[in-house]
This record gives sequence, structure tokens and C-alpha cells, in this order.
Amino acid sequence: MRVLVAIAWTHLWGRRRQTLVALGGVVLGVAFFLAVSALMRGSERDFVQRLVDNAPHITVYDDVRQPPAQPAALRWPDAALELPRVKPQREVRGIRGWPQVLEGLRQREHLRAAPVLTGAAMLSFAGRVQGLQLSGIEPEAMKGVSTIESKMVEGSLDSLNADANGIVLGATLMQQFQLRVGSPVSVVAAGGAARTLRVVGVFRTGNQGYDEGQAFVKLARAQALLGRENRVNRILVQMDDPQAAAAVAPQVEAQWGYKSVSWTEASQDILALLVIRNLIMYTVVSAILVVASLGIYNTLSTVALEKTKDIAILKSMGFHARELQRIFLIQGAAVGVVGSAIGLALGAGLMKALAQIEVKPPGAVDPTQMPVYWGPEQFALAAGFALASALLAAWLPARKAAAVMPVDILRGAA
Repeated sequence: MRVLVAIAWTHLWGRRRQTLVALGGVVLGVAFFLAVSALMRGSERDFVQRLVDNAPHITVYDDVRQPPAQPAALRWPDAALELPRVKPQREVRGIRGWPQVLEGLRQREHLRAAPVLTGAAMLSFAGRVQGLQLSGIEPEAMKGVSTIESKMVEGSLDSLNADANGIVLGATLMQQFQLRVGSPVSVVAAGGAARTLRVVGVFRTGNQGYDEGQAFVKLARAQALLGRENRVNRILVQMDDPQAAAAVAPQVEAQWGYKSVSWTEASQDILALLVIRNLIMYTVVSAILVVASLGIYNTLSTVALEKTKDIAILKSMGFHARELQRIFLIQGAAVGVVGSAIGLALGAGLMKALAQIEVKPPGAVDPTQMPVYWGPEQFALAAGFALASALLAAWLPARKAAAVMPVDILRGAA
């Protein structure tokens, strides 16, 4: 093996310029592969993290996936019946026995749950009217399932406990209506009930639609305004492990009967889009390493062509075809390993530089840094793909060298 390594080194050193070009291609390929994939993976994880943090991991609705069959349909399954101008009986919607459901959820480990009653309402102040979604909450429970408390710029959710007629509004809505903490506003529910509330807190999430269309009040106040006493229509669930939500949601639905939707189910179109984006990204950055491997192939093919006589002499001295193949594979592996090592260092430098860049998207209040993913699997993937490309590029010249017939070559030389 020592002799094979020495011969491989001689071939590479004999064509230093071509070897350095091939090496540079691998270095740049690995560096850009690592930097681009780390940036894309980082943006994906940052997006998913924001999606997970800003939404419940599981939402239990006051609805069912498959409505129960009507008694008449069960009694006469093949009958045809038409009842015109029949008005269904009005029902107060909500999760029945929600305290028992809530207690049952809270008994599960690594899980937090909070009841919410949501409904449409109109906010009126100084002649201006704005439609919004009114959410009745229990402030302490809401802190465990939402990040809204960390988005408060004035007051807090606990202010709702101190003032039964308090309301928490978004900063965008506050600015549009020229409100301030302590201002009285009139809230009219969809059913016609009205109440004058006082602003006790302001939040800013950065999502303009949410900041101007969402309001929070105490759960009891929302039940009175919306005409749903002792009712809630949502139970928000947050878990220590967000990825477990997809498995827990069907269990909750099977146990209580109400429709339970995990964040992965609610965002499956977005997650599918991320998978396609990653596929495109890895295809593009892999093409860089494929192009770099062509440089290795070109260098080793030239060596095999120029060193035909030397290869014939080695075969006539007793070197086996497999040993000649190993010489070229050693050359490819050497370029791949050295190029990967330097490329990983250069890629890490690029990643560190990218992580220092701050961007301020339109409408954002504070600048954010570029999200970069530093997972070790990214480094292993870049190095592994580079080494595989180098070995594949060396394999074809290795087969060509092993197929040389020493008698024909030496006879032609004579």
C-alpha cells in the first residue's frame, strides 16, 4: 500500500496545476454546498419555529370530523325524504363538558392546555368601527400555550384579572384608532350585545393582520358578550415536544370526540412546500460538486493517458489490475479528503459571516439576523457527497488504466 500511495502522489505532483484546479473545485463546491444548505435549513427551522411558537401545537374545536347519522337515516336508509321550510333548532355551540376535557388533557405529561372562546365582534371608538376576533381567555393558562405575553409592549395579560372589563388590543389597531392604555372602547358582539371596555394592554407580534384584528378579554366577559355562558369553542394545547403533536392529536380526538388538529396537519401545505424547496436546493448545490468532480475526472484521465507506458511497465513487473485501480482511487480520495477538509473550514467561515448579516424586512420593527443551521449532519453531508463524487470521478480512469494491455503498449513503443 505504501508503494501505491507513493505512485499516486507522484502522479498528482507531476501535474500540480491540474491537481490544484481540481482541488480548488472541490473546496469551493464543499464550501458553497455547506453555506447554502446551512442557510436554507436555518431559514426552514426558523420558519417552522415561528410557526410552532405563534400557533398552538394542537387545537381542539367544538366540531367533529364525521357528523353523526340522523335517526331517520338510520331507520330508513333507503328512503327519500324532503322537508321544505324547516328551520333547524338553534343550538348554543361549544365544547360540552369542557372543564372535564381540559382536566383530562392536563393530566397528560409534558402538555399544557388553555380554554378559549372566540367570536366575531365590532370595536367602536369616536365614530370609527373595526371588525375583529374577540378571544376570551384565562390569562395564566394562556401564558402556557401562547407567546402573546412576550409580545406585550404595554401592560400584561394579568391586567385582565385586575379589571373584569379590560381588553388587550394590538399595536396596529391602537395606532389606527389613536388609543392609549386606559381608553374606553365599545365592543359589540355578533349577537347584538354591547359593552364598554377599557384598554389595559397592548401587544405587537409583527403580523399586521393579527395586530389589527385580534383582541383578548377575560373568558367570563367573552361568554357574556357572545351569549355563550359556560361555553368555550377552543382548547389550545402546547407540548414540550412539538413533533409529538401529530401523534397526540388523534388520541385526543378519539378520547373526547371533538376535532383535534395538530400544527403539522394545519400547515401541511406549507410543510410540503418546504420539502420541495429543500429538494430544489440540494439539487442545485449538488450540481456544484458534480462540476467539481469533472475536474478530478479530467485530471486523472489525462494521467491515465499520459502514463500508459508507465502503467504497462507496472503491469509487466507484476502489479495486478486491482492495484492499478487503487492507485487512481487513492488519487481521487486524496483530492476529495483534502478538498473536503479545506472546504469545510471555508464553509464554516462563510456560515459565520452569513450569521452576522442583519436584515430588516419591510414592515418589521427590529432587524433580524440571517438564520444559519450549524447541525453536524450538514458538515457530514457536504464532506460525504464531495468524497463520493471524487471517488466516482476517479473510478472511470481507474478502470481504463486497469484495462491496459502491457504487451501491446510495450510492443508499440519498441
